[in-house]
Amino acid sequence: MTGVFLALLKGVPVALAVTGLAFLIGAVLGIPLVLMRRARSWLLRLIARIYIDVMRGIPPVVWLFIIFFGLGSGIIALSPFRAAVLGMGLISAAYLAEIYRGGFLTLPAGQNAAAVALGLTRLDTLRYVLAPQVLRVSVAPMATFLVSLLKDTTVASTIGVRDVMMLVTQQAQAAGGGFAPFIAAAVLYILLSIPVAVLARTMDARMRGRIAA
Repeated sequence: MTGVFLALLKGVPVALAVTGLAFLIGAVLGIPLVLMRRARSWLLRLIARIYIDVMRGIPPVVWLFIIFFGLGSGIIALSPFRAAVLGMGLISAAYLAEIYRGGFLTLPAGQNAAAVALGLTRLDTLRYVLAPQVLRVSVAPMATFLVSLLKDTTVASTIGVRDVMMLVTQQAQAAGGGFAPFIAAAVLYILLSIPVAVLARTMDARMRGRIAA
């Protein structure tokens, strides 16, 4: 069991890299998406809504197959790793945009009017008034999504990414179909998820303290 666990550790850097890069892409692309969802133009709102619904409505493994075997087969040269990062990043953008939108919905309705009365522009209102509060209330759900994303990235093994799940499959085949590698993988993912949860609680507490101060 120890040997299997150590063998699976070789896939941890790849799994963390896919998760981290996909989350970063999603966090950045989620900003224009949520702004489009809140735009005055019905067309922008419609485009953002369709993108979010489509990306969330199709399983991640299907998107990875479309990107890797579709785009990556001739249109754009994509390695399995890059295809996984791109696919999970685009999916993350849809989920994180909705998390951001939920953060905006928790804000008092009168803040925009107060900002206008103070002479702030829409950009300044977003940057200095709304965005910091949205970030504070979004930390916890973002951390929850990050843990979920870490687990969802296991589908990257289906397109050839040598992450933990691919090594699990190889170990199970070498052991004649034993379940020990899967137990080891479960323990490993729990150990990887705990620091994220602790970090989220710490960041949330610090940001609440700053707001209260």
